[in-house]
Formats: sequence, C-alpha cells, structure tokens
Amino acid sequence: MKLIAHLEKSKSIWFLLFISFAFFLLRWPSLFEPYWYGDEGIYQAVGLLIRSGAPLYSGAWDNKPPLLYLLYALFNSDQFLIRFVSLIFGIVSIWVFYLLAKRLFHNSNKIAIATTTIYSFGFGTRMVEGNIANAENFMILPILVSAYFVFATDYFKRIWQYKTYFLAGLILSLAFLTKIVAAFDFLAFGVFLFIDPGKSLKENFFKKAFPFVIGFTAPVILTMSYFLLTNNFKDFLDAFIFSNVGYVGYGNNFLIPQGLLYFKAFLLISFSGILYLKRRDISKNVLFITLWFAFSLFNAFFSQRPYTHYLLVLLPSFCLMIGVILSEKRERIFTLLFLIVALIIVFNKFSLQGKLIPYYINLLSFCSGKIDVTEYQSYFDHNTPRDYELARYIRMNTDKEDSFFIWGNNAQVYKLANKTPLMRYTVAYHITQYSTGTLEMKNVIDNKKPKFLIIMPNVPTFPLSTTDYRERIRIKDAIIYERAL
Repeated sequence: MKLIAHLEKSKSIWFLLFISFAFFLLRWPSLFEPYWYGDEGIYQAVGLLIRSGAPLYSGAWDNKPPLLYLLYALFNSDQFLIRFVSLIFGIVSIWVFYLLAKRLFHNSNKIAIATTTIYSFGFGTRMVEGNIANAENFMILPILVSAYFVFATDYFKRIWQYKTYFLAGLILSLAFLTKIVAAFDFLAFGVFLFIDPGKSLKENFFKKAFPFVIGFTAPVILTMSYFLLTNNFKDFLDAFIFSNVGYVGYGNNFLIPQGLLYFKAFLLISFSGILYLKRRDISKNVLFITLWFAFSLFNAFFSQRPYTHYLLVLLPSFCLMIGVILSEKRERIFTLLFLIVALIIVFNKFSLQGKLIPYYINLLSFCSGKIDVTEYQSYFDHNTPRDYELARYIRMNTDKEDSFFIWGNNAQVYKLANKTPLMRYTVAYHITQYSTGTLEMKNVIDNKKPKFLIIMPNVPTFPLSTTDYRERIRIKDAIIYERAL
C-alpha cells in the first residue's frame, strides 16, 4: 500500500507514464506502414535466410554486425513485430534517459522533464526516421544504459564501481554488435573516464577506463571467436569491417583521398584536447555531455551520406546539451554557441522539413477513406504498390517448392511473397559490389533454377543471359520472366 501511495504522489512516474503514452501515439502509425524501406527489406531477407539455416555472412550477407539480423530472424522478419519491439525499446530508453538526465542535472526534475520531452518527440517521430526499424533504433537503449553506468558509477558502493564500469562496457558492446558506429560512443565514454578530473590519469585508466574497455571487448572477442570456429571468419570480417571502409569513405575526398574525413577527425581530436586542458574548469556533467555530443556529431557526419537516421545517434547528447543551457550558468554561452554551430551544420546537410505533419495526414486520409491503399502506399515510395503487385503475382503463381530471383534493390518482395532468397546477396548493388558476385548469382540460378526472374528498372543491366526464360508479364516497369525449360 505504501508503494502504491508513493507512486500516486510521484510526479516522475506520472510524467514518464504520460510521455511513454505520447511516444506510443507518435509511433503507432509506423506499425501499419507498408513494406517499403530498402534497408529493412535487406534485413528482412537476411532474417529469412538465417531462419532457413543459412549461416550469417557466408550464406546471408549484409554489412552490419550480427545482432540486428538475429533480431529480424527471431521475429521471422515480420515488420509489425520488429517495429513493435523497436517501439518498446524506445519507451524503455525514455525512462533510462530521464534517469540519466536526473543524475546529470543534480536531480533537477524540471530539467529532466524538459530534456526527456524533447528526446521523446525527436525519437518518436519520422523527422529522423524513428519510425523505421533501423539499427540505430535498437542501439540507443544500450548506449543510454551504458552512459548511466559510466556517469553514475561514483554513486555506487566502492566495491561495485569496477563491476559497474565493466557492466557499462559490456552493455555498450551490444550496441556495437548491432552497428559498429557505437564505437564512437565507446570512445567518448572511454575518453571521459580517462580524463575525469577527480583522479590522476593513471588511476583513471586502471580503475575506470580499463574495466570499461574489458567489458566492451569481451563480447566482441566472443563473437569473433564464434565465426572463427565456424570457418566463417573471412566473410564476417569482410562484412563487419572491410565493406564499411569504402562505404563510410563516400563523399569524404578533399584535396587527398579521404581528406575531409581526416579534417573532421582532426577537429574532433583538437576539441577533445581543449576539453582535456580545461577539464578542471568545467563541471563533470558538462565535460561528459560535451564529449559525448562531439563524438556523436562526428559519428553522424562520418559518412557524407545524407540519411536522416544517422542523426538518431546524435539525439540523446543533443537533448542533454539543451539541459546544459537550461541548468549551467557558467557554461551556458559556450554550450549555446557550440549547439548553434552544430545545428547549422545539421540542417545544411540533412533534410528534416516536410517529414512530420504530412506523415500523419496521409494516415488520417487513408483511415477516413479519402485515399485508397495505393495512394497510401505511394506516399512512402511510389514503387511500393508495384512491389505488392509483384509479391501477389508470385504467391498466386508458385507452389511451395518454387523459387524466384529479383534483380533489383527491393528485397522486401521476398518477405511479401513468403519466399526465401536464393543467395546470400539479396539486392543487385551487393552483387555488383563484389567481383565474384555475378559468378555466384550465375551458379545459383543455374543450380536452383528459379521459376521466375524479376528484372527491375533503375539498376545495372542484368548481366546474365535469359535464354532459358521467356517474358511472362510486365507489372508497371518490372519484367517477370518464367523459366521455359
């Protein structure tokens, strides 16, 4: 009864319940979106391959660590279920963010409520693609939990401090094994633990940074060992590391190859050096938040690709920076100027406008009967109705043992058609990325003899002969070939 009475009086609990419900309302339309997003399509296809028994990377390939694909495989690549899990992750992250904000801002409920509200709105809307079950959506929760343990460890009993730093690293590794860009959060937290002005650098290293690093690396080493023992290490490294080198290098050439990336790294190191020199003049919470924001900003701009979901990694520290402006008088001007410069850079690169209100208007128009399902689907991608037609045709014209192959970049059709992909590369741009890709595709088609070949537009010309196939039907701009022999 005392517990119930306490909960009834707790403003924090009521606020968190309210903001969680608001977050749910913002996110629930995402549960009913059509299968349309290309990256999700790849994750779905890889998940189907894993469920069929294909080993990850050697038999089901994409360029991210394993946890995301295992999650998709666990839920049978069902978009509704996976996005629902993403929604739950989001709600839990709100509660953790609130606790972190309370700790960072000296138990100020007002600051915690303000920053949590901003965080919830940013994460709950389509503005930075919070609606899509990308890796970032699942990364944020373990990153926030790790951040809480990193900053709040001093409040635990001394005997638990080493264990808590280890736990912080361990939890953060889950984010890293979901997407490798969590390495920047690892660096930010590690640098903070090392330069924390409370103790000497030597003491910080052995008592704080070292247990944190050990906790982080242990699951990574175990994961690498698994792929080594299963004779899949080469494919794992190729997907996990090497394929991402060229990917993140996109758009970073300046004067010299990757010159812009070097320049951004120089700015980050220089800024971190300034914070190190000024660490005794800056409050501990501001040091932590500013370091985290700087590394997250570098993370968002690591590649020059303008994908808005890259900003999700920036969202927690951005909201905490607003908290610094609201609570810290001494560092207010510096933080405000830093944040203004960062926002100018963000809005210059990323297109955030026009993604919020039309999204909900589209849903309301569909629910009220003002638009039909085709118009509703076309809002997300004008090719989505075609993909549904392709999948419908495949389902109606194939038996259980029949297969098909798509030469295109819309792997979600496999899930829509309830068919497992025939090869580890599920989209055309992965096949063309590797010198052996076309040969692998030829061998698969020759050996497995799919009933249908689907040749999509806006991709490189199909590199193989179609002499064993005859054109069966055209669905909009896609050509379906049926095997003649």
